[in-house]
Amino acid sequence: MDCVEQQVATSVLVIGTGGAALRAAIELAERGIDVLVVGKRPMADAHTTLARGGVNAALATMDPDDSWQQHAADTLTESCLLADPVTVRIVTEGAAEAIRDLERYGMAFARERDGRISQRFFGAHTHRRTAYAGDHTGLELHRTLVHRALELAVPVMDSVYITSLLVRDAVIFGAYGFDVCDGTRYTIHSDSVILATGGHARIWRRTSSRRGENTGDSFRLAHEAGARIRDAELVQFHPTGLIQPEEWAGTLVPDIARAEGGILRNALGDRFMRRYDSERMELSSSNQVAVAADTEIRAGRGTPRGGVWLDLTHLPRTHILDRLPRLYQSLLDVQSLDITTDPIEVAPAAHYSMGGVWVRADDHSTDVAGLYVIGAASTGMHGAGVLGGNPLIELLVYGKIAARAAARYSIGLGAQQRSRSAVSDARDAIAGLLSSPGSENAHYLHRAVRATMTRHAGVVRDEAGLRAGLDEIDDIESLTPRLAVHPDIAGFVELAEAFDLRSALSAGRATLETALQRRETRGCHNRSDCPPADESLRVNLVWSGPGRVAAEPVPDIPGDIAALMRPVSTIGKLLE
Repeated sequence: MDCVEQQVATSVLVIGTGGAALRAAIELAERGIDVLVVGKRPMADAHTTLARGGVNAALATMDPDDSWQQHAADTLTESCLLADPVTVRIVTEGAAEAIRDLERYGMAFARERDGRISQRFFGAHTHRRTAYAGDHTGLELHRTLVHRALELAVPVMDSVYITSLLVRDAVIFGAYGFDVCDGTRYTIHSDSVILATGGHARIWRRTSSRRGENTGDSFRLAHEAGARIRDAELVQFHPTGLIQPEEWAGTLVPDIARAEGGILRNALGDRFMRRYDSERMELSSSNQVAVAADTEIRAGRGTPRGGVWLDLTHLPRTHILDRLPRLYQSLLDVQSLDITTDPIEVAPAAHYSMGGVWVRADDHSTDVAGLYVIGAASTGMHGAGVLGGNPLIELLVYGKIAARAAARYSIGLGAQQRSRSAVSDARDAIAGLLSSPGSENAHYLHRAVRATMTRHAGVVRDEAGLRAGLDEIDDIESLTPRLAVHPDIAGFVELAEAFDLRSALSAGRATLETALQRRETRGCHNRSDCPPADESLRVNLVWSGPGRVAAEPVPDIPGDIAALMRPVSTIGKLLE
């Protein structure tokens, strides 16, 4: 099929339109660096908008004893000792400046009567250090960044799907992609590239990520370019995601529903948390609640759709309408369910990727010269447990740092080396799919990948299941040469799904293979066939391709930070 092809050039290419991408683009534009933002989703509808709880910084506006060192200690504790202490220091020490940047851009934080930014408890924090904007912090943060990007006239192409990073001799020189609406191809030449395409939570059947986001693009693009993947097995599962309707599967029922008195019951009506945490019950850690729900479902005590019940019906109707109005209205709209009279059917849902592309802590550069990775696409900050409110501050701090590094790289580049064969290969990858006479459907195979990951690499894992999952991934991958792609009046959606499938297969394989090697139970990674945390496995697992997993030591924690580390209760706090 003949399609128009255009060439575009820029100093720095930013791939993605979420918070991390926009923060990087803003920094570049403010410094007068030529920048182009490209994303497959509309800029105003990025995943960042779904973050509700808040953004962390030790501002000490509410608790004067707070400090970035304590923030770092809380982060490392929650990571189950797998976060990189250097990365954690950079983020926590730079957090206050990141908040000041948002203030400068006009973000409407909640404030005290005297004008101080309000801060609240969020998850396992020692102090109140989470700044927020109502219950829609991510939405307000993203709106603020979009507004600033528009003020700076940052050029954005937000319907372009990047299929390949262009590399010659381990040096990047741009990217290749197509317009999802009309199929126009783009060769984008750039001195450096900042990859901000999210995580891989969408490769599970039930997920808080929406269709077309967090599909593992970062894993595939970076790996094919020559970068490595770290901690792919470390994925946070939220305990209460909706089961139906299918298009809403995984949408979160927030922790506040349990904090307000919601009770979890299995299909037999038993309040099963008594058996897993008789003291904290439904207010146990999110990970423990997810494990409990998953165990009940696997033991055959789940609902017919494979879930458990979250019951609020014992609470006064006025209490629910006063304290949970958005949840009440949402369930009424989506399921015609009145939560004051009927329980909600829920199941654990893949929520956040702690792992991602291997990066250096100082500037988030990779094994590929000129390639930087930020946001949920990167790794190092969270280890085996994400501290609530940290993802938003991480993307702000490293968005700024990576942008400065990419600018320095671009300015210092004497000449840009290119490769006709790399562009030709990228062009052929699209042409091959469009001309294939095959009969396999990418959407169907993608669903098969998600079913495999849910069965074999969900909340609780074991060696037999992980190996079975790898066999199934092999079987699915063997069908991909026979994919059929048919552009139609709706555009080139099937072509995008074909590349989403390739990303899901790559991310799924990395996850299964690293999960096999992590023969322990630590944080979000639960192995039913392995004992609790093994000190010899206090390492990061780095995946460099099928069958190639290496252990990378975690740097030592500085003594002043280690002295502040201790478990912190989450009872009565926001967790999500």
